[in-house]
Amino acid sequence: MLTRALWLTALLSGSVSFASAHDVRTDQLRIVHPFATPTPPGVVNGAAYLDITARTEPVTLVGAQSPVSDSVELHDMQMDGDMMTMRHVSAIEIAKDETLTMRPGGGYHLMLMGLHQPLVEGERFPITLEFAQQDDIEIEVWVQDAQQGSTDADHHHQH
Repeated sequence: MLTRALWLTALLSGSVSFASAHDVRTDQLRIVHPFATPTPPGVVNGAAYLDITARTEPVTLVGAQSPVSDSVELHDMQMDGDMMTMRHVSAIEIAKDETLTMRPGGGYHLMLMGLHQPLVEGERFPITLEFAQQDDIEIEVWVQDAQQGSTDADHHHQH
């Protein structure tokens, strides 16, 4: 009971952070709450999402890689008339003081091509993000349903 009370006190006082490992900061950028959506058995491609804020200068995401898939591609999904189209892009530029927000349902995302096994809710895996003009950054991606991942990512911006 005492342990539970101490934990609750720490949580309410803000000294415990569930998201500390899920918010990566460097001098140039901040990456917030990377998440991927679960995939059904037999589905060979998946998608991952994250937010990138360029803090001191523009940043350009030029690629990514992960041990969970054969490759990771940068994609953009947009409406073309009444059809949703997805296309591979070679780079994603983020202007200084801007935040690129990736969410399910449209816009930029990371496509995990040739998954080695299904993405299961509750699991985690690494992705290495490759940037022009700065070092690669390894992040941890949480597998969450689309709504929960989006809500959790939005919550990070309130801190």
